[in-house]
Amino acid sequence: MATTARGRTPIHLWIVGFLALLWNAFGCYDYLMTRIRGADYIATTMPGIDANAALAWINAMPLYAQIGWGLGVWLGLLGSMLMLVRSRWAVWSFGLSLVGAILSLGYQIALAPPMPGAAVESGMMKLVPYVIILIAAFLFWYSWSQEKRGVLG
Repeated sequence: MATTARGRTPIHLWIVGFLALLWNAFGCYDYLMTRIRGADYIATTMPGIDANAALAWINAMPLYAQIGWGLGVWLGLLGSMLMLVRSRWAVWSFGLSLVGAILSLGYQIALAPPMPGAAVESGMMKLVPYVIILIAAFLFWYSWSQEKRGVLG
């Protein structure tokens, strides 16, 4: 039976873990505020868009995209916490979070009708789904590489 000696935690794990925790906590906050129909929140985060139209667009998402959104944010938050306690389960959590992000944002990128409002059509707003998927992929890769090095156990 092989055992891994758990030495000092590398500083980069604390940095990545803490930043991942902040990133995913905001994702969960965004998810909750949208799900409880926070029209004021939507109006603040997406200026120039009618909050009711945005909520109708979100409600029209297929079930797999809505489930993917929930998986993406909540398992991302769980993965961040698991990474900070150096659990090997962070890899699985980030992996499922990546799958959720691809389901949800893949729908938004490839299949969804445009969200009503000019602000969403700007170049930066079109890049956001890709950035989210890249960050989810990075967190999965990073946790996988740290498990392989014996940092997560």
